[in-house]
Parts: sequence; structure tokens; C-alpha cells
Amino acid sequence: MRDYRKSDYAINKYSPNIVYRFHDEIIEVSLEDYLKENPDKTEQDFAELKALSDEIYYEQDRAESAQTRKDVSIHGLEEMDCCSTRPLEDELEELAVEVQNRCYARTALERLFAAGVLTEVQKRRFRLHVFRGLSTRQIGRLEGTSHQAVAKSLNLAIEKLKKFFAEQG
Repeated sequence: MRDYRKSDYAINKYSPNIVYRFHDEIIEVSLEDYLKENPDKTEQDFAELKALSDEIYYEQDRAESAQTRKDVSIHGLEEMDCCSTRPLEDELEELAVEVQNRCYARTALERLFAAGVLTEVQKRRFRLHVFRGLSTRQIGRLEGTSHQAVAKSLNLAIEKLKKFFAEQG
């Protein structure tokens, strides 16, 4: 008899009995035990049950074998930072800082706008372009003017802001 302790399928296949393998024990049901427990059954019934058991273990073994080929060894994974995710706490902390920075930036721009550096038209166009992400053509269509006029207005606004920050800095 072969060494059938390698897999559940081999244990069942190479034993004349029907084998049930649990995590801490192996139980074998022999023909005699089966007929004693089921007096209305025959040897043919036992053979059919044994064949069914072999088939089930075979299918299970094939599925496990197919899955095992897909598995990756865990050795060396610590060097694969590109495949790992950052801890959720780090991502949440970064997101909180980003939101806080946006709030500060928006507040600073609102104070800057209140300082009278830009005209009302420049403020409106700057907000639409920077905060809403609209193009100069989209802003031009909204305001009923050419995109060149919007672009010129935005360029003047940027120059004024650069000058203002250079004087403040």
C-alpha cells in the first residue's frame, strides 16, 4: 500500500475504506461497519458510496491544486512596497491635512480678494477658472465675451497677485 498520508484524496483512494479526515483525526468506515450500521444496504451500495467519495475528494484535490498554483510565496513580499497599501490611519491623516490646507487657502484667497487687489470681474473669473476648473472659453461663453478677453483678465489678475505676494513676502 502506498503512503496515503499526503492528501485527503490519496488517503481515501488508497484505502479500501471510506475515509473522513478531520483536523485532529482520521476516521475510516469499512465495508463491515457500513453494513452493520445499514442492514438494508449491500456491498454494491458501499462501492457506489466509495466511488462517490473518491470523486468528491478528487474534485476537491484538483480545485486545491489549481488554487495553489495561483498562490504567491510570502517570502520577499516586504520588499514589494509598490504592491502594498498604506495604513488607513496615514491616508485619513493626509486627507485631513489636505482638507485643512484647502480651507486655509480658500480663506487666504477670500482675505486677499477682500483686500481689493483684484477687480470684481477678475475675482469672478479667477474663482471660475481656479476653483471650478472652467476654461477661458467656457467662462467667455458664460459671460458672453471672448475667451481672449477672459484670458487677458486672468493674466492681469495673476500678475497682480504675484506683485502683491512679492510685496508681502
